[in-house]
Amino acid sequence: MTTRLPGRFITFEGGEGSGKSTQIRRLADRLREHGLTVVVTREPGGTEMAEQIRTFILSGAAEGLGPEAETMLFAAARADHVDRLIRPALARGDWVLCDRFIDSTRAYQGSDGVDAKLLDGLEKVAIGNVRPDLTLVLDLPVEIGLGRAARRRSGEAGPADRFERETVERHARRRDLFLAIAAHEPERCLVIDANQTQDQVADAIWQGVNLRLNESLN
Repeated sequence: MTTRLPGRFITFEGGEGSGKSTQIRRLADRLREHGLTVVVTREPGGTEMAEQIRTFILSGAAEGLGPEAETMLFAAARADHVDRLIRPALARGDWVLCDRFIDSTRAYQGSDGVDAKLLDGLEKVAIGNVRPDLTLVLDLPVEIGLGRAARRRSGEAGPADRFERETVERHARRRDLFLAIAAHEPERCLVIDANQTQDQVADAIWQGVNLRLNESLN
């Protein structure tokens, strides 16, 4: 039997340009207004070691190693992230909001043909009993998301990363996988229509958090 840690763990998933970072900040601010201690983090990343792995992966340097080896790098970053940041925060009773987690590996590396048994085995080793209480899947058409991502990059004067450079068809497969995961695990996952205004998306997320986690934060 798995014992739930006292904090709350919410993960945000979705394709490129779905607005995860913006909505995490908005939810964190709203939770803090209710007196909660909130930790905002991301994957890959969140710890010094995991951030180094993130830089290596997103630069495209790991692509030549093949999808299985790249998946193992994600798992290594996740294990360090969970052990050093996420699990201790939940044990303190904090709320942890994470930009991407296990479902991004399932959708991204799964769409690259990595065997499901390998994904399951690495996930089990990396996270142990630390599973999200709620996963918010921000969903919108791929073309809209990629357009948003491109506009964001132009404002930051930064190049497209390893995943943003991939084809529309590949991103569409990942969107399908995110929705399939949500349909398979409806008790954990909540799909949010991200093709709305930021305020509308934020309100839908807030309602979902209150309803799904049985919280009275209004």
